[in-house]
Amino acid sequence: MSEASPSPRSARLLSRGDLRLLVLALLAEQPRHGYELIQHVSELFARTYTPSAGTIYPLLTRFEQDGWIVAEDGAEGSRRRFRLTAAGLAVRQALAEEIDQAQRRAWHRAREVAKAAMPEALRMALHGFKQALVRHHGQWQPGEAERAAALLDAVTAELNRLPAAPLPPSS
Repeated sequence: MSEASPSPRSARLLSRGDLRLLVLALLAEQPRHGYELIQHVSELFARTYTPSAGTIYPLLTRFEQDGWIVAEDGAEGSRRRFRLTAAGLAVRQALAEEIDQAQRRAWHRAREVAKAAMPEALRMALHGFKQALVRHHGQWQPGEAERAAALLDAVTAELNRLPAAPLPPSS
């Protein structure tokens, strides 16, 4: 059975149980503070969704009660870090396929939301660029692909407010 994808304007960004799966996967990577988990989930969604502390901490409490994680007090009053127990790691391994699907849904959902919020001028420019790539297929002149890549890198750097590398000369 195929799951319908939510519309970009839909209020629900996560499917039922996805946050639980995403947090479990993040804790399997390494022990983390609750705030780190919030930030990593936000990054998974390209910052289009950030879970609240009121959502994350009850989930961590539930994981503790289920024996999936333990909380370790940080040195000198720093935040508690949560790490998976052997039972938690076994659950993570058992749910590997569901976790992969949740991660894919998160990526696709973030992409939908970002596309819906994209200014029309940029959406049209990207559409034109994609069409040009299709028409140009197999007809690249020496240096042309490198110049196009450098132009894209320059725009990316500008959007990220980073210094751009100098552009190669046009042919």
